[in-house]
Amino acid sequence: MILLGFRLPLSVVESSQYLGICALPGCKYKDVRRSLQRDVDELKNQGVQDVFVFCTRGELNKYRVPSLLEVYEQHGFAVHHTPFPDGDVPELEQCCQILAELQVCLQRNRRTLIHCYGGLGRSALIAACLLLQLSLTMTANKAIEILREHRGGGAIQTVKVRLDITDWVYKIVCTHDSCLFNVFLQQYNFLHEFREKYTAYKESREASTERSVSR
Repeated sequence: MILLGFRLPLSVVESSQYLGICALPGCKYKDVRRSLQRDVDELKNQGVQDVFVFCTRGELNKYRVPSLLEVYEQHGFAVHHTPFPDGDVPELEQCCQILAELQVCLQRNRRTLIHCYGGLGRSALIAACLLLQLSLTMTANKAIEILREHRGGGAIQTVKVRLDITDWVYKIVCTHDSCLFNVFLQQYNFLHEFREKYTAYKESREASTERSVSR
């Protein structure tokens, strides 16, 4: 079991590897009081080698782990800091960069961990995109189902989940909670559009490379 999270078996996409997903180590926020040293020691005991961090520097300060990246490096982890805001989605190019680095780590049989703040939104989104990239038969809905099965119902909440609540609650959420519905809709749409956009992005990059060579 990975700290505050889980190991996602990639056997569903015919890989023998696992991808670790967890919440923010050392976090001190509201009623959460974790020890960074104990959490990092636990990751080392788990044999983690590469860590992908999606939290921004501002978040690390907010959650009182401002030196987290440096602590990782001091303990010998290979750090991949590719931040994007909480509740948001990455730019397509950034997402493709993250996935490319993840695949290199997995192909080299390196024990790899990804995390954001809670290990539910951004991390689950990237993990689902990885499943889509690794298997042509994988669907967005199936990827969501797999993530929710292993991480719980909070992983990549879908439009249907939010629409199951009453209209009255929906209005409260949108009025007083930064329209959380739109956040879920954004991540849901990103995942469902990912394969088509990724294919177009890859073709564009290949065409650009061919034009450069022909010159």
